Amino acid sequence: MLLSNPAYFAFLLVVFFAFWLARRFRLGALTVILFANYFFYARWALAYLALIPLASTCDFYIGRGLGRTSDARLRRALISASLFLNVGLIASVRYLPHLPWVLPLGLSFYAFQSLTYTLDIYRRDAEPTPSLLAYLASASFFPTTIAGPITRLPNLIPQWSKWQVISAEDGGRALFLIGLGLVKKLLIADFLADNLINRVFDLPKLYSGTEVLAGVYGYAFQLYYDFSGYTDIALGSALLLGIKLPPNFNRPYFAQNIADFWRRWHISFSNWLRDYLYFSLPGLRSRWKIFTYANLVVTMALGGLWHGASWTFLVWGVWHGCGLAAQRGWQVVRGNAKPSPHWAARFGRALATFHFVLFGWIFFRASSIATARDVLAQIFSGTVSFANVTPAFTIVLTIAILAHYVPRHWYDRALDLFCAAPYYAQAAAMALLVVAIQHAAGSTPAPFIYSRF
Repeated sequence: MLLSNPAYFAFLLVVFFAFWLARRFRLGALTVILFANYFFYARWALAYLALIPLASTCDFYIGRGLGRTSDARLRRALISASLFLNVGLIASVRYLPHLPWVLPLGLSFYAFQSLTYTLDIYRRDAEPTPSLLAYLASASFFPTTIAGPITRLPNLIPQWSKWQVISAEDGGRALFLIGLGLVKKLLIADFLADNLINRVFDLPKLYSGTEVLAGVYGYAFQLYYDFSGYTDIALGSALLLGIKLPPNFNRPYFAQNIADFWRRWHISFSNWLRDYLYFSLPGLRSRWKIFTYANLVVTMALGGLWHGASWTFLVWGVWHGCGLAAQRGWQVVRGNAKPSPHWAARFGRALATFHFVLFGWIFFRASSIATARDVLAQIFSGTVSFANVTPAFTIVLTIAILAHYVPRHWYDRALDLFCAAPYYAQAAAMALLVVAIQHAAGSTPAPFIYSRF
């Protein structure tokens, strides 16, 4: 059940009313959420009804054990068990194709969220929750199931205890986010993919250099609008239930350098890599600074392999790791010198960073190293033709670019106006959006790109 399908919104509506009817009774509200979570998983495969509760229960009791013991060896054994369990879940459905089962939905985001709980308790940054029901409802919270954002469970669990009726402002904000997410996904990302990008990356040799380049630029914005569109729908869905999830994007193509990009792109994932992987690698406190740079490359290489056991993802991860290491070295060389605040200098830095990221996206999207090589060969072939770049593709890509670079206060103003509008005006706007999607979008929404990760 994709978050862009009508079935999902019918499901969300039922959960919304059931949750708020039961909200005065914490046990009843958590039961509604838990039932909704497992129903959501069951729509993908019934096997999840056994797998997810079992894994969640194990992590809950591992957390209880970590909270109750101070024995170093036992604590290491418990956290090792949690790591083995959750990394095993990721590997078993992605990297071990010869196993006798094939599950349609990866469990990466579930596993990362679960690890935030046990790792934070192990590091004594959080306390275990006494409520098994609250943990189960949080660990498998359905808006974050497919593609995050990765929510730290010690921050999510306490929100179930803060009972208050959803305000009109939060309700308006939730609808605005859901509507914006649908526009991003169905009217921009899917349109760009269907009208050039997929064909270019499938058979790059059939297209001119300029057409392939247009497809590569298009993919940068397709990926952003697809993934941030999912995040908007997830944030809006959670907000309708009184839950605030962390932001996941902040206009990433505004980034001034590659480190700034990772503070803006897939924020919850980059924070997870930093806090739970990078800081855990050996040598960071060594006087040999080479470890700092090597660990950046290792962290991003592993982040690349998380997306899939493929050379293309490894190259993408190493590319970003080398970029981060070079950025760190440049900062050391410059010392306290600050970059020029002049608009032309800022524009140049953003443009250079964008094209560094763009080169990496070629490998991220390509099905193989050979395909990535063909894409690059066509771009540098010098052939010029725009026969396959339709006016509609050009218009939608232009809108996508302009929308990404509009001033932040324009977005905030639009959100404030929507939230301040009466409920019937908000309903009318959502109805008009549905009509627009029915007429302009494809008949079958494509899966979210990150649903396969």
